[in-house]
Amino acid sequence: MKKYSVSTVAALVLVLGFSSLAFASEGALGALEFYVWSVIAAGLCIAFAAGLCGIGQGMGLKAAVEGIARNPEASGKVTVTLLIGLAMIESLCIYALVISLIILYANPAAKLLG
Repeated sequence: MKKYSVSTVAALVLVLGFSSLAFASEGALGALEFYVWSVIAAGLCIAFAAGLCGIGQGMGLKAAVEGIARNPEASGKVTVTLLIGLAMIESLCIYALVISLIILYANPAAKLLG
């Protein structure tokens, strides 16, 4: 059985919990309250994504520097692998930004308010 980290489970719970509030039926919530929950969901989405991606990038950079310190001849391969890994980690944060922007600007309640 695969073990999941606390941050993975927390991110999953937050995404599932707040996305249902962001896209809830307008009949259950008023338009203004609906929009407020959408803004909160978008803010939490990007906050957690940026924070966790920053932690991941720091851990990757730490490991790369330790690897180069132990074996300086392999610095070229380690650097290329590090840059590719950092780009992949950063793309996760960009995906979260796109989702946040979709929640904010493709929101049906925004049409009712504005």
